[in-house]
Amino acid sequence: MHVCLEYGRTGLEVELPERHVVKCLQYRPAEPLSEPEAAVTERLSRPTGTEPLGRLARGRRDACVVICDVTRPVPNQIILPPILSTLEANGIPREKILILVATGMHRPNLGDELREMVGPAVFDNYRIENHHGRELFEHTYLGESPRGVPVWIDSRYVEAELKITTGLIEPHFMAGFSGGRKLICPGLAALETIKVWHGPEFLEHPKACNGCLDGNPVHEENTAIGRMAGCDFIVNVVIDAARRILCVVAGEMQAALYQGVEFARRLVTDTLPEPVDIVVTTSAGYPLDTTYYQSVKGMVGALPIIKPGGTIILAAGMSEGVGSEDFQRLFDENPTLDGFMDRIQNTDYFVMDQWQLEELAKVRRKAKVKVVTDGLPAETLNRLFVESAPSVEAAVADALAEHGRRATIAVIPKGPYVLAELG
Repeated sequence: MHVCLEYGRTGLEVELPERHVVKCLQYRPAEPLSEPEAAVTERLSRPTGTEPLGRLARGRRDACVVICDVTRPVPNQIILPPILSTLEANGIPREKILILVATGMHRPNLGDELREMVGPAVFDNYRIENHHGRELFEHTYLGESPRGVPVWIDSRYVEAELKITTGLIEPHFMAGFSGGRKLICPGLAALETIKVWHGPEFLEHPKACNGCLDGNPVHEENTAIGRMAGCDFIVNVVIDAARRILCVVAGEMQAALYQGVEFARRLVTDTLPEPVDIVVTTSAGYPLDTTYYQSVKGMVGALPIIKPGGTIILAAGMSEGVGSEDFQRLFDENPTLDGFMDRIQNTDYFVMDQWQLEELAKVRRKAKVKVVTDGLPAETLNRLFVESAPSVEAAVADALAEHGRRATIAVIPKGPYVLAELG
């Protein structure tokens, strides 16, 4: 059975033993918008739950437009021009418009990378700056959230008279779905906020998982934080496997998000009647699979459909290596995952990015993980609580030898962008 997996910028062609493959989980068919920029413009004038963007802009001195960082394939070249032209047409001068990159705890996006993200016209004509989550002095303290999270949000956003966020709506392994409030927290939050919001008391909750909003404390808390910071308008899109826009939602932060989630859930959910022994998956290709840190999301996305003791086989490019220095340090300081979990739950131990190792620990409590990548050598991978494999085919052969001749395989070519469920 021939399958093309999302891998890096080019994809990865693999051959799988067809008699073992029970299903290839994918997006449901949907037609892309024929005129996506016109659809964005229309939604700006007919939003959900609030007044049109042009009316909101009138009389405002300045505006902050928040965009995702490079780890999200947002079609900014389509989304941004209608927003920016609407602001200028309604009295906010170009020099008073700031495009702020919601990096969260990720690295800044600069130069050619930033130009590719927003397009040459926006890059050359608008002020674009990065959020710096480690610089507490660049943030404003807004008090505590309902569950006691100290809320520090980028002062440039807090002080803007008109606040707009953009982004994608897709499954998210902690917050249920991305989009809406996530551009504010974690996107514009300081480390002092994120380390509590991403702490074990939130992430170990059973509803802090892919596709779940109701009762999910991660979602509920960053929604509350988003309201504390303020958000006048969101523009979010749902995209297909080819990254074409399928749906545009705009308006009030929660109402528009939920409208988009309803559309996205129908599109991205695929099911199996029962769990399988082996899942072959990805981290959705570039830009999401550029590091091992990001690629953990692909492993987590397979959890609902893998049998206890099963094997997850992940193919991811990892062109930028393991991840941040802090994330790498976690592997040096924690020889076992059980020891790591004990430290973060029962002591004051904290290292930035530890939440991703906590998610990996969830995976490893249920399944083995084999990783195929060109980005990291085998000796590095083998100390990251996973096993290196030279190819997907070799990893599958090893897993079949372990699980037996009746072993079942499911394939998720787009990894965490597909909501894999039993049903």
